[in-house]
Amino acid sequence: MAALLFSLLALFLCHHPSTVSARCGTIDQGSTLQLLHVNSPCSPFRPKSLSWENSVLQMQAGDKSRLQYLSSLVVPIASGRTITQNPTYIVRVNIGTPPQQLLVALDTSNDAAWIPCTGCVGCSSSTFDPAKSSTFKPLRCGSPQCSQVPNPSCGGASCGFNTTYGGSSISAGLVQDSIALATDSISGYTFGCVQKSTGSSFPAQGLLGLGRGPLSLMSQSTSLYQSTFSYCLPGYKSTSFAGSLTLGPHSQPVRIKTTQLLRNPRRSSLYYVNLVAIRVGGRIVDIPPSAFAFDPNTGAGTIFDSGTVFTILVKPAYEAVRDEVRRRMRGAAVSSLGGFDTCYNVAISVPTITFMFTGMNVTLAQDNFVIRSSAGSTSCLAMAAAAEGSVNSGLNVIASFQQQNHRILIDGPNSKLGVAREACT
Repeated sequence: MAALLFSLLALFLCHHPSTVSARCGTIDQGSTLQLLHVNSPCSPFRPKSLSWENSVLQMQAGDKSRLQYLSSLVVPIASGRTITQNPTYIVRVNIGTPPQQLLVALDTSNDAAWIPCTGCVGCSSSTFDPAKSSTFKPLRCGSPQCSQVPNPSCGGASCGFNTTYGGSSISAGLVQDSIALATDSISGYTFGCVQKSTGSSFPAQGLLGLGRGPLSLMSQSTSLYQSTFSYCLPGYKSTSFAGSLTLGPHSQPVRIKTTQLLRNPRRSSLYYVNLVAIRVGGRIVDIPPSAFAFDPNTGAGTIFDSGTVFTILVKPAYEAVRDEVRRRMRGAAVSSLGGFDTCYNVAISVPTITFMFTGMNVTLAQDNFVIRSSAGSTSCLAMAAAAEGSVNSGLNVIASFQQQNHRILIDGPNSKLGVAREACT
């Protein structure tokens, strides 16, 4: 997923090899971790290069499936439908005593941490070995945490569970061990020790959940991080495609615009906000309020998500934005590419698009809403419409491409989400 962003970066990188090498050697410090795109030159998971067009089509398929996954957290997906989705950003963590380093995927819309353990069937070759950690401990069936995992099982004394993640089925034991993030250490951290994985959606080295639920990193470290973190996703022109994740209230931006977080009791992990309007250039486009309405029963509303690549809007909202972009192109020939229906062989002439939230406006420059071919002159509006008539038709997702080169702050104690422009390199 998001292989296009790497292909756009490739020509730029070839002129800066020494800079890339230096950035890849960055050491995590304090409570700040280097945040790598999975296709970064610093990432071991970087796939083989695809053509620009195939990359776009691959990402579009991935985003559609990601939206199905996010919606299934609120509304169950019909049985038999395959859902695949893969988080896009990874961080270094150290687990156990002595520490074993892993690169884990970051997911702001998921709660638990899942780590492949030695002997796991269907996992990657990089796993955590519990036998080598003196602080490793399986959790018993009667533990409070056992009731917080999906489908707990107690065939023996230890708590196990089975769950799905995208198109993957996962079997794991619920365990505790120490986890170190940069220079911070958390003892007795609860996570799933994965024993079996089927399907292609499970991240190669595991997952770290930054959602709002009881087993998320934020919930398990409230005394240390006070339910506060921020991240800055790198733009595709970054030489190493690396940003940062800052944990805790310290070193966070002081002057930052914020909007209130909304709670969905049926899926408390998702970061819902109140989107009220969208402005294209200087014009607020005509979108019915129902397109943005928050409804905990159906899951409708607007969320920020780090795992979706391109922003997805409900059909009335997307069509209003798209039509205004087309109007400003003054009759230029429009074409489509995969799920992108507004592409041109000339430069798109819209200077900015602004998302208007309660108490906060976020104005995007072209690099945040136009995707350009690395070979040729094709440019596309980098957003898409949610399919009508599906379980996900009411969910708007502010995705990672639109978040790039912005600091996204989650202020849990005050239930706020903040956004500030920042060069994330």
